[in-house]
Amino acid sequence: MALRLATLGAAVTAPCTAAAQHASREQTADQQIHHVLNRLAFGARPGDVEAIRVMGVDAWIDRQLYPERIPDATTEQFVARFPTLGKSGEQLLADAPPPAAMLAQLQRRGGTMTAADSARLREQGRQSYAFVGELASSRVARAVISERQLNEVMVDFWENHFNVFAGKDRTRYFLPEYDAQTIRPHALGTFRALLGAVAKSPAMLYYLDNWQSVADSGRPTLRAAARPLNARQAARRAAAVQARVAQNPQLQQLATRRRGLNENYARELMELHTLGVDGGYTQQDVIDVARALTGWTIARGAQGGGFAFRGEVHDASAKQILGTAFPANHGIEEGEAVLDLLASHPSTATFIATKLARRFVSDTPPPALVERATATFRNTQGDIRAVVRTIVTSPEFFASASYRAKVKSPFELVASTMRAMNAHPDATPRTSQLVSRLGQPIFGHQAPNGYPETGEAWMNTGAILNRINFGLAAASGRVPGITLAAWPLTAELATTSRDAQVDGVITELFGGAVSSDTRQVLLTGTNPFLQHHGGANDSLLVADDDAAMMGGMASADMMANARKQAASERRAARAPVAQQQQAAGREAVRPSRGATLTQSIGALPPLTGFAQIVGLALGAPEFQRR
Repeated sequence: MALRLATLGAAVTAPCTAAAQHASREQTADQQIHHVLNRLAFGARPGDVEAIRVMGVDAWIDRQLYPERIPDATTEQFVARFPTLGKSGEQLLADAPPPAAMLAQLQRRGGTMTAADSARLREQGRQSYAFVGELASSRVARAVISERQLNEVMVDFWENHFNVFAGKDRTRYFLPEYDAQTIRPHALGTFRALLGAVAKSPAMLYYLDNWQSVADSGRPTLRAAARPLNARQAARRAAAVQARVAQNPQLQQLATRRRGLNENYARELMELHTLGVDGGYTQQDVIDVARALTGWTIARGAQGGGFAFRGEVHDASAKQILGTAFPANHGIEEGEAVLDLLASHPSTATFIATKLARRFVSDTPPPALVERATATFRNTQGDIRAVVRTIVTSPEFFASASYRAKVKSPFELVASTMRAMNAHPDATPRTSQLVSRLGQPIFGHQAPNGYPETGEAWMNTGAILNRINFGLAAASGRVPGITLAAWPLTAELATTSRDAQVDGVITELFGGAVSSDTRQVLLTGTNPFLQHHGGANDSLLVADDDAAMMGGMASADMMANARKQAASERRAARAPVAQQQQAAGREAVRPSRGATLTQSIGALPPLTGFAQIVGLALGAPEFQRR
């Protein structure tokens, strides 16, 4: 009898809890649908609102939290068009060596460069960037067509959190496996597993230089401790190394580089990946973390390969990190213990919970929500899925103040426009190039901090003008994959009055709610902001050979980097990441040079009628927000 009463009590409690949860939501039922599609997905496709209305918002959220249960064959078939995405960095380096490698061969051969050599060098340069274009295109395509929308949102979040810059040296060769093997499998898993995968990824090891970090001269190493050389053996080995270096110019350059401890990854691991800038660590902690991670490298160095641990260059001395003692003479397990310590630290729980709340709820997330998300992180040992669930089912998430409170990034804008217009994915670099020209080159942020999550970083006069023009370009058929004829609403409204067309577009794209100013723009066909700032132009749509080479991710900085790539790869010394951060800035995001109004080379064809309404709606403030 007691068991039956307990069962009955549980059955009654669950509906009551759900009812109480819904009662605490300030958004209307339809607002909740549009809200989850804009926050947990890259916007609504035609039919999505109706489907969630039948399924229920909470059931849809629960389904998205388990992407492995969602069939997504169409997406996988499309991504299979990109042959390089399944290759390792080692394979890509073998298939398309960087131009510097060819130049080195020419130098060893002697003589002058022929016209054939120049042509071959240019082709090799294009090939060495082609796979980056394929990866960028696949990222946009997945955001547009994948049924696993929340997983794509989380991949976007983590690839920005664990940012890697494609323009640094050979880092780009390791990006396809970084996306496929490091980030995607762990996007909704545990934070510790994700952190470990990133720490061992060739992309991060190369980008932040840890692959070259070794014990400082005079420090004990595992090999030295286990089998010390006598003086005669050491002298013979040193003489042999010197002889090899003397015969090889490349080894001479390597020998002139400053060898020893590199703190770049250790610093960003603590400041950007785990604890946060105010996480309670010291400079000595950074040094000791760097020492604990010496010997964490790439199997074949600059030639690629998977993760490898080299005990002979690992600093085997004792360390103390965040008050925890690490005894001497430990190897790879020491680095693993450091990652355990950082992943379980209270500051990490707060830092990650805050960033997730900022992504899903508000640029200034409510402290009470952050506290609950932090508690979930700690109570579940960093279960990302559980933390996300806490956030996206909270009253704060469904508060009126959260509705349309976030500004879309360029990536989100392009993906949501294509989804709204029922677009086909594009297998060329053109759509990813549009993301770049709107100011967010994919894998194109130079500093380790990634692109900002707050709206002010994306909105200024030039950015607003570009976004309006992008909407007009989409409605005019200038954006790959988008044709107005394929939009289900076109046939329904094409012959109706303008008032009816405006109402239909507002209902379809905005759930029926826009400002009086936006409605007036759609009714009159006149956007005062556009008129005041020079009218429509198609500068966003103009490609060039360099941009094509970069696979649609060519910001001004990356273009310059690409042109200087061969020379920079042969330099003996590298600027430390700290200098890169200073040059790029930790806060500023500058749109690419190709996206500026002053470089417009032509006007969009004038839009009228239904196409004009759609174009202006896609550029409206309400569509720029999520």
